[in-house]
Amino acid sequence: MTTAPRTTLQVPRIQRGYYRNGPAHRSGADVSFSDLVKVFGFNSIHVGRWVTAEELQLAANLFFDAFADLQQLLQVPPEVISLNGSLALTFGIGGQPGVCAHYQPQGRILALAKNAGGGSLAHEWFHAFDHYIAAKMFGHNVTRNQFSSATWLQSRPIIPHYLNELLSSAYQILFLSADGENESVFFAHCRQLDASHNRLYLAMPEEMAARAFEKVLQRQALKNNFLVSGSQKSAAAALGIYPADSLCDALGNIWLEYFYLLGQGLRHKAQHKSE
Repeated sequence: MTTAPRTTLQVPRIQRGYYRNGPAHRSGADVSFSDLVKVFGFNSIHVGRWVTAEELQLAANLFFDAFADLQQLLQVPPEVISLNGSLALTFGIGGQPGVCAHYQPQGRILALAKNAGGGSLAHEWFHAFDHYIAAKMFGHNVTRNQFSSATWLQSRPIIPHYLNELLSSAYQILFLSADGENESVFFAHCRQLDASHNRLYLAMPEEMAARAFEKVLQRQALKNNFLVSGSQKSAAAALGIYPADSLCDALGNIWLEYFYLLGQGLRHKAQHKSE
């Protein structure tokens, strides 16, 4: 008697589930991508033609929970998540081989691949924030597609504001040594990693900042693996592409205070308007 070879059907990544321990933002109900526009104010959301109805529903729920968790982690109003309605989303459209997610400054588009983008959302969202905040931090001293992190390294003058000062202090400890005279240990390590592959990527300031932000979030008590994963236990983490825990703690203190104060300011402004 012969046994037929057993075939294994590979379940698409999005259908395998993502760990999270956050509150039930949807109370167990399904949501749609239209709900993300209504709640967070995204500029637009486009979905690829090869996304099935089942995948579309799974993705809508995952995105909603992830953005709601991000909102809770940062303690901001929902419009901050869409960067005041300027951010657009795409899911399962185009993409490049080996690239699971990316942020496109032209058009302010955050794009996730259908089966490989989970865990990259926080990283790409910070790219979007980094781009959005550049003009508010540096005014006319930035070009259309510049990031605040990269602009800060060019020693451009910042617009005087307590939030800009906070963000500047985060960039200082991320990129510079304690005395401010040399590059940080993390910056030097990223340069070495890039040199070993004859490229410039890991040491790009916007990439360093996004990786630091995602690890800061993953170290919080609220966990969502669709929002962020792999910054602590992964092959990439073992190479040291993420900042050390001590640096992340220092950055977390600044960034979480930054967003908390931003949220407080926006809520106060909204309340004042309604009175």
